[in-house]
Amino acid sequence: MSAPHMGPEEFRRHGHTVVDWIADYWSRREGFRVMPSVQPGDVAGRLPERAPEYGEPFSAMLADVDRLLLPGMAHWQHPGFLGFFPMTTSGPSVLGELLAAGLNAQGMTWSSNPACTELEMTVTDWLADLMGLPACFAGRGVIQDTASAGALVALTAALWRRAGLAWRDGGSGGRYTVYTSCESHCSVAKAARIAGIGDAGVRWVEVDGRTLAMRPQHLRALIDADIAQGLTPVAVIATVGTTSTTAVDPLPAIGKLCHAYDLWLHVDGAYAGVAAICPELRWINDGLQDADSYCVNAHKWLLTGFDCCVMWVADPEALTNAMNVSAGYLTEISSQARDYRDWQIPLGRRFRALKLWFVLRCYGAEGLRAHLRRGVALAQEFAGWVRADPRFEIVAPHPFGLVCFRLRADDDRNAELLARINSTGEIYLSSSQVRGRYVLRMAAGGPATDRAHMAGLWKRIQAEAGDA
Repeated sequence: MSAPHMGPEEFRRHGHTVVDWIADYWSRREGFRVMPSVQPGDVAGRLPERAPEYGEPFSAMLADVDRLLLPGMAHWQHPGFLGFFPMTTSGPSVLGELLAAGLNAQGMTWSSNPACTELEMTVTDWLADLMGLPACFAGRGVIQDTASAGALVALTAALWRRAGLAWRDGGSGGRYTVYTSCESHCSVAKAARIAGIGDAGVRWVEVDGRTLAMRPQHLRALIDADIAQGLTPVAVIATVGTTSTTAVDPLPAIGKLCHAYDLWLHVDGAYAGVAAICPELRWINDGLQDADSYCVNAHKWLLTGFDCCVMWVADPEALTNAMNVSAGYLTEISSQARDYRDWQIPLGRRFRALKLWFVLRCYGAEGLRAHLRRGVALAQEFAGWVRADPRFEIVAPHPFGLVCFRLRADDDRNAELLARINSTGEIYLSSSQVRGRYVLRMAAGGPATDRAHMAGLWKRIQAEAGDA
């Protein structure tokens, strides 16, 4: 019996159905609860215990997406999804992803797919140019899956540059340290564990009480103390737009310290970095010329579907020396060809550049700027409404699309307020801790969210706050 492969004409018919389904979903997404009203195990409990013995009709599978999966989905593209940084996508991105899936290219080496490699080299240069990045990153871009992978790759390169073959061969015996803000992303700690530095080697740098940005004076003190104890500092991970509050670490001062101590400087711009496409926000690039690596998530604010993290490395040789593993079946075709397998953790790699290429071409620089500016404008107007209400306070600077605020009340009252806001399923906000206090987070920037949604959100917040 032959396998029931889907032929071209059948694929064409079902493909049209899927595209129609996606378009209909985007039209009706506002009718869903933003976050599902389910308990752990509810979705799995509605699914069969075993795979079918015989193939099922495609129409039945698509119907089960509606019946079984959508009720358990968190709808990240919903206009009321304002709790986390926007995980945006767009028509051009989805269509580019569809083409990539159809081509199913394996881009691990140049020879395995020359177009895959060279398009990636091109689009990462395009984005660097749009963002006004320093010349040290020109021609040195790569697409990772997420910024978490970017941090791990950067630490690996930093360890190579510090200890070379002795580290790679496991014989250096060094006790290494890495430095990052106490406001930085939790992926830094995970990267340190995987890279062999461990929790004991991570130093959490204090932040400024007002800006919540890293304090260079404390960074220097920590480095000096470790050196005095015979430890080996290897890297600093700074952030442009921290997760809790979008604080921007002072890169010029941090870069000078890294240069003085010969430390690798990795900058995480996962959310906010793409804002530099707008000239008025390009100040966030100040000091980047001293960075060894930088990453931004195009899948957050740049209308490109998950996953697509663009990373640039000023010294690719340190990275490739650390990551290269030889094998007879991976012989290079030319010393001039780029093999992206040496720029990342896994061997295999998807054709992510295709969807980013589609987004950059379909929107153009002005379209992207308009999208980014819209998110910033909505957040600034929302912050103005909060600031004008004496019951509330803004708790952190808000230069991008995130606003952190709270009732002028205790943490329990604020937690209760958030629960009431989210209870209807029309809106989803998240929370965090800022200076030890419970705060509410509102992150604008999704393409479906407009001023009317923001006004409705604020009206609900005011109503739920009552006489606080």
